[in-house]
Amino acid sequence: MSESLTSLLTLMSCLRDKESGCAWDLKQTYQSLAQYTLEEAYEVVDAIERENLADLKEELGDLLFQVVFQAQIASEQKVFDFDDVVNGLVDKMLRRHPHLFPGGELSRFGEASELSDEEISLQWQKIKAEEKARKGVQSQSILDDVPSAMPSLMQAVKIQKKVAKVGFDWPDVAPVFAKIREELDELEEALSEQDQTHVEEEMGDVLFAMSNLARHLSVSPDVALMKTNVKFRRRFRRIEELLGEREASLQETSLEELDKLWDQAKREGL
Repeated sequence: MSESLTSLLTLMSCLRDKESGCAWDLKQTYQSLAQYTLEEAYEVVDAIERENLADLKEELGDLLFQVVFQAQIASEQKVFDFDDVVNGLVDKMLRRHPHLFPGGELSRFGEASELSDEEISLQWQKIKAEEKARKGVQSQSILDDVPSAMPSLMQAVKIQKKVAKVGFDWPDVAPVFAKIREELDELEEALSEQDQTHVEEEMGDVLFAMSNLARHLSVSPDVALMKTNVKFRRRFRRIEELLGEREASLQETSLEELDKLWDQAKREGL
């Protein structure tokens, strides 16, 4: 094990030391850390999208810390430790890439493989099924292994990919556009009924259809929306700057004028 990783694991055990550790760290559980793990993962993606490698290095460290933290808690409970996490990952990757590591042996990397791309894909599915069988997972549905805690748009795409593999999918993008128009019409109808529960349901259908369109276009809806959020914030900050130059406030500025400033920000390439 590298010296840097040994230091990190030692640091984590010190933070969780029952006599001299940090009070906040000692209070944490698997459940309480879940939200921080998710936040750190998103911050990694954000750094990548901003192409800020200095921030990426830091955010990857923060994400790694969450892994070490969870493993430390498990070690204290004598369930598993960090080495078990790493060894399990290595074993799984070797098992899932027999075309690269014949016999699941790391030392055999580089030996020629005679498997075609289609055979590799079929082999991957077989290996995944065998892994589920070893875990004793009795799936009643092909959707059982889609995590319900996954962010909604990401979950929608994963669901759609699963059912597409068994033929439950449109052959091209044209009917997806038609479905979106259909769902928008149903949303508009729900609005006219002034039934908030129905509106929420139809809004969900619109978002599901939009995520399906993104999948057909090979676009991640989460990443696409994140980029739009960044763009919106950038342009809105410019509006605030322009108003500041005029010593005017947002509250005192009409929507028409705000739209003009927005167009200016767009023309400036923001």
